[in-house]
Amino acid sequence: MAKAFSHINGNPMFYFPSTPNPNPPFPLLLPFNKPSKVTMSCNRSYWASISEDIEAHLKQAIPVREPLTVFEPMHRLTLAAPRNTAPALCVAACELVGGHRDQALPAASAIHLVYAASFLHEHIPLTESSRPKSNVEHAYGPSIELQIGDAMIPFGLELLAESDDPTQNNSDRILRVMVEITRTIGSQGMIHGQYYKVEPHESDDNESSVVEEIERVSKKYEGTLYGCAAACGAIIGGGNEEEIERMRNYGLYTGKIHGIMNRIGSMDKDWMKSTVEELRNLAGNELRGFDEAKVKAILNSQFSLIDSLY
Repeated sequence: MAKAFSHINGNPMFYFPSTPNPNPPFPLLLPFNKPSKVTMSCNRSYWASISEDIEAHLKQAIPVREPLTVFEPMHRLTLAAPRNTAPALCVAACELVGGHRDQALPAASAIHLVYAASFLHEHIPLTESSRPKSNVEHAYGPSIELQIGDAMIPFGLELLAESDDPTQNNSDRILRVMVEITRTIGSQGMIHGQYYKVEPHESDDNESSVVEEIERVSKKYEGTLYGCAAACGAIIGGGNEEEIERMRNYGLYTGKIHGIMNRIGSMDKDWMKSTVEELRNLAGNELRGFDEAKVKAILNSQFSLIDSLY
């Protein structure tokens, strides 16, 4: 078992990783190709091709090599995080503003690594209150998972830095995307949303307050993540400021939909349907004026599942 060497504010800093069990008794967390509770992905000719390119990019960027105690769990845990469509949205936004897919793959991979790190940290079984969900199983000890999760975010930024190409004059765009991502994972973004996901609140004693909390968490967590992904794609693709902000808003609305549909369960289905429909209309308005064929591909990919509710 890996052991912490020292701590700052109770958080481990350095670890001595041990070799993971080569024949674990159960699967790694969740298989990468297993969809999350809501995938919002249907148009395989477009959306799945983007996801496949992102996965191929990640596999190439994180090969299993020496030292195996680092790269073997990094590779497997990166690909084990359940899918969401934020990384694909990053690529789609880049193409929507006139960029090329290859330009956005490093940023999309970094978005996935941010999400995978967040997923790992949320499901590490360190205490009774942070016990993982029943469908999440672990092939590595909590220290290894914590260490790898900590390493994923700077590695994502490293992938972005390596994509800086003086011949394309994209240094300013790469730097701006780095700033976007670091803000997204901070205390005013995903971490804020994650806090409300794991900390009980005294006000959560009736369905109305729970619904309000779901909306707040979904805005801070998925909304921030998807908004960042879409904005980063537009930045990388050379979009102007108006296009970048419109894509950020589109990502915010679709991220909130994703979060609400995943969390609402059996509560207040009428509220969910009306809220999702409102967010869907707001999201669609943000795409007006862009290339109609590309807009159709994005909307069909993300909202086909919503149509099945009615």
